[in-house]
Amino acid sequence: MKFPSPVSLQWIATLIDAELIGNINAEATGINELHKVLQGDLAFVDHPKYYNTCLNSDASFIIINNKDVTIPTGKALLVTAEPFEAYLKIVNHFRPFTPSNKSISDSAIIGDATVIMPNAFIGNHVSIGNNCIIHPNVVINDYTVIGNNVIIQAGTVIGGDAFYYNGKKNREVMYKRMQSCGNVVIEDNVEIGCNCTIDRGVTSETRIGKGTMIDNLVHLGHEVVVGKNCLIATQVGIAGATTLEDGVILWGQVGVNKTITIGAGAVVMGQAGVTNTIKGNKVYMGTPAIDAGEKRREFVWAKRIPELWKKVMES
Repeated sequence: MKFPSPVSLQWIATLIDAELIGNINAEATGINELHKVLQGDLAFVDHPKYYNTCLNSDASFIIINNKDVTIPTGKALLVTAEPFEAYLKIVNHFRPFTPSNKSISDSAIIGDATVIMPNAFIGNHVSIGNNCIIHPNVVINDYTVIGNNVIIQAGTVIGGDAFYYNGKKNREVMYKRMQSCGNVVIEDNVEIGCNCTIDRGVTSETRIGKGTMIDNLVHLGHEVVVGKNCLIATQVGIAGATTLEDGVILWGQVGVNKTITIGAGAVVMGQAGVTNTIKGNKVYMGTPAIDAGEKRREFVWAKRIPELWKKVMES
């Protein structure tokens, strides 16, 4: 999430009651989690296992619970006992939950010739382009951006909170939601089927590229990036922060792991499980998904096992 304008680190330190060490006169331009962090951003870390990863990331400023670490040149630490709570305080200050008591928020922008069917909900600061059709019972949550000529079928929810939690075993409630302050961006000429769920980014955006077509009952996790002209069939689930490059096809019931990439032009056959990054312009089958030709040869050999075993026993 980008701040409306750069914010003094000293002001942020006061807001979260943190000790400021390092480049104390700098200004932060936003706050992001590690998968999406950029220079000028704040990030937080509260476990020694991830200290080095965070300190050496693109984050310029780190909210941390240990001041006895080496500060990379030009960066600053904001030291506080509970970095996660500090993150929540910053997010709630800059992007607080604002309920809407109307079906279409007064702050929403709706383009020319766009049709909003009955019982659809359009949240705060939503932007919808021209010539779109939003079918009944669609929910489009705050800060979603939709291009032109987009069709969203009945019952789909755009911009639900990310399934993303901070876990601590020493708390009565072990998992606490990492409040989402990102959004969803849907480019031109996209079609989304019935009863799909597309989560907004935790701190950045979930994006669906131009010309992509999505079937019914599909789930896209937080900060998933889908390229242009992709096809995603029914009951596909894609975990957070994964990238589909242009022209990818996922057939029915494919499951895709988090933080991986599916290369441009790849085709993944139904019920496959994509557990690691795979190259483009190939066809994949199975779990874990591998080259379809290799998988078919495996099937042939598996069918021959009884025959081969019988020969072994007779020899």
